[in-house]
Amino acid sequence: MTIKEAILKSLDEIGGLTNYMEVHDHIIKNNYYDFGSAKTPPSTVSALLGDFIRNGDSRVKRVKQAGGTYSYYLTKNEQDIGIEVLSGSTETASVKVEKISYKSYNERDLHKLLSSYLKNTKIYSKTIFHEQSKYGKDNNQIWTHPDMVGVKFLNLQTKVSQNFLKSINRVDTFKLSSYEIKKEINSDAELKKAYFQAVSNSSWANYGYLVAFEFSDSLSDEMERLNQSFGIGIIELDANPYQSKILFPATYRDLDFKTIDKLCKINKEFEQFIEQTDRLLTAQERYYKSTEKELDEFCDDYFESDTEIEKYCKDKNIPNGE
Repeated sequence: MTIKEAILKSLDEIGGLTNYMEVHDHIIKNNYYDFGSAKTPPSTVSALLGDFIRNGDSRVKRVKQAGGTYSYYLTKNEQDIGIEVLSGSTETASVKVEKISYKSYNERDLHKLLSSYLKNTKIYSKTIFHEQSKYGKDNNQIWTHPDMVGVKFLNLQTKVSQNFLKSINRVDTFKLSSYEIKKEINSDAELKKAYFQAVSNSSWANYGYLVAFEFSDSLSDEMERLNQSFGIGIIELDANPYQSKILFPATYRDLDFKTIDKLCKINKEFEQFIEQTDRLLTAQERYYKSTEKELDEFCDDYFESDTEIEKYCKDKNIPNGE
């Protein structure tokens, strides 16, 4: 059968409200379709479910759940699902989701994957909790705070050359990056909202990135256009963090010290990150190793082995894709 036939058959057999990941798993379990060399089969299923709705196919409907995610069902099963659920209200929808209890993961579960990928490229990274900031309960803070920040130091071989560069321009001895992280981006509207959120909360950094675990394959051209116009890079995160890819590189910008100062004032962890960076930059040679260790311990945890990665993804319900 075709992949669309496999999706429809799976929706019918699941019977009630379900999400794209459950549909994907049902297809695989029953060998309804061979995805072959497809890079991200769950994203393909998600995109095609969305196509049913966008193309006005009356066989499939969806309900928006709390958090902005969607549950799908066959129209012919509508009466069996219950009209109170199909009202789309957050309360009744969430009750129904608990009954079908499909497993998902939290956006912040992806942070350790990203920190491991970044550490492998010699970038120290730290999660910034916007809810711990002054005015942290203000929803507008998501347009100010990055999800994660990172710093990479110029790796000169000799202490003489390091000191020489510092005496000329200390800013050139390190680069600061900002990361906006999403679980999945499946539509043009989702891409634009996430991208301009990254533009907004990365204005202070040398490099800004939008990171997502899943991108719809249909968004490549629009991602390229946005990247060329605004310079925010795009990273596709993988369950094996070392297989993550920079789809589009970020454009370098000078640091915006006024915004850095603002973030330091409203968020203690961001201030500490900048302080730790400064301490390492100004550390005397005999204290460099201990100061570097302090920065490493302050920053986010990262994986030490592949076994640890596999266990983490299994525990957090992060799709492995293998």
